[in-house]
Amino acid sequence: MATNETIRTLMKRRSIRAFTDQPVSEGEVEALERAAQHAASSRYFNDWSAIRVTDPEVAGRLAQLGHQDYIAQAPLLYVFLIDERRNAHLAGAQGVDTSSDRFIFNTGYVFLQGQNDAILALHAMETAANSLDLGCVILGSVINDVDALIDLLHLPALVYPVLGLAIGHPGQEPDLKPRMDPPAQIFENRYPELDAEGRTQDERAGRALADFDQVVKRYYMDIRHMDAPRRSFSEIIADQAVNPGAAHEPMLPSIQRQGFHLDR
Repeated sequence: MATNETIRTLMKRRSIRAFTDQPVSEGEVEALERAAQHAASSRYFNDWSAIRVTDPEVAGRLAQLGHQDYIAQAPLLYVFLIDERRNAHLAGAQGVDTSSDRFIFNTGYVFLQGQNDAILALHAMETAANSLDLGCVILGSVINDVDALIDLLHLPALVYPVLGLAIGHPGQEPDLKPRMDPPAQIFENRYPELDAEGRTQDERAGRALADFDQVVKRYYMDIRHMDAPRRSFSEIIADQAVNPGAAHEPMLPSIQRQGFHLDR
């Protein structure tokens, strides 16, 4: 496989949930934020923003919402946002009627576009941080209670939270989690056909997924938890598919509260 420093950085990424007391320098912060701003943006809308959380009370509340104490302990903490408010304001100042049916910044398509842009920016920041030997963890947990997060961050209409990102100097060295072999996840020209029981008819994909089940068993049993029950990837997914503890409140009302109309 061809490789260089960027590819090596991407291949060794892992989630860091414990940080040292060493602060992230101002120069590093500037580099991370600039890297995020240089991520791809659909139609050049630049329809994302990020809030850097420096208030310990706000960070503590984020940790409560996410049920993860380490969120409040991160030296550098961000919440990335879909931000159509800025563009709506700019358009309105140019005479656009933002209440008309022709206005698009509150539509489902642009909402998804803004979400994609926010995630691309977050990933650029995470990769830049990893390249500086900083550790990161992406925080999906901050949207456990979206309405509370919206209120906490004083988000106006047409702004919606997507993900958080905690950054700092690593205080742990977790093992790299295994990944599927490419045939199980990367296909050519079309999605593989499934049989009546939902199993792939692509022999290479099926074999790669079966192998991954065994790799995950060894990872959790032999590497991480010697006394843990042997569980394959398929078993973990089946458990999570019906685990009520993993469920969230319906998000559509919160999205509508922020002024987005996903049916448009």
